[in-house]
Amino acid sequence: MIKIRRSEERGHADHGWLDTYHSFSFGDYYDPEQMGFGALRVINEDKVAGGGGFPKHPHRDMEIFTYVISGALQHQDSMGNSEVIRPGEVQRMTAGTGVYHSEFNHSPAEAVHLLQIWIVPERKGLQPGYAQKRFEPQLNQLQLALSRDGREGSLTLNQDVNVYIGHVEKGKAVEHRIGPGRKVWVQLISGGLKTDAGTLGAGDGLAVSGESGLKVEATTDAHFLLFDLADQ
Repeated sequence: MIKIRRSEERGHADHGWLDTYHSFSFGDYYDPEQMGFGALRVINEDKVAGGGGFPKHPHRDMEIFTYVISGALQHQDSMGNSEVIRPGEVQRMTAGTGVYHSEFNHSPAEAVHLLQIWIVPERKGLQPGYAQKRFEPQLNQLQLALSRDGREGSLTLNQDVNVYIGHVEKGKAVEHRIGPGRKVWVQLISGGLKTDAGTLGAGDGLAVSGESGLKVEATTDAHFLLFDLADQ
């Protein structure tokens, strides 16, 4: 089964300093039919105005990663990390037994555009942790960015989830094999993708289950994340 989740179907809130879209239930947006996709619990697309941001707040028992699309994000946490996250960089924070962190736009004027993703960890009570890495774009292939075992230079993730970055040029296609008992979510950041279920536009998601593989073709230069996870 392949199903498209259109961008305009997502939850949306505009707080002035923050324009945010929620692929799954989050905050004041609640839809019992959209509570996540397996271990994938949150995909928030945020645009934070210059000088804006999220003051210090707590998390626990969640794998949280941030992917900056444009602009720059200033991160600080109770583990002592103080970093700036820029386009092409992936930041992973294991909240585990509990952390506090803040995220602010690094610029007083330019907006920062990012995805923040939450993944339910394989067990509770993990030691908090932090990692950050830049991934140079690799055209027309799927680039592994996060995985349980850290293979191929990916960041480690405390869950059986593989996260790939895709940069595909117009007219080119990539294929992904889906193993038994696994499913895939695609989140399109920009451009267009042609799939067996129809064409995706920016902000659209694609849920794939019960399939042995997925092929996507770029109708315009496309940038997306692909999540391969256990079918639970």
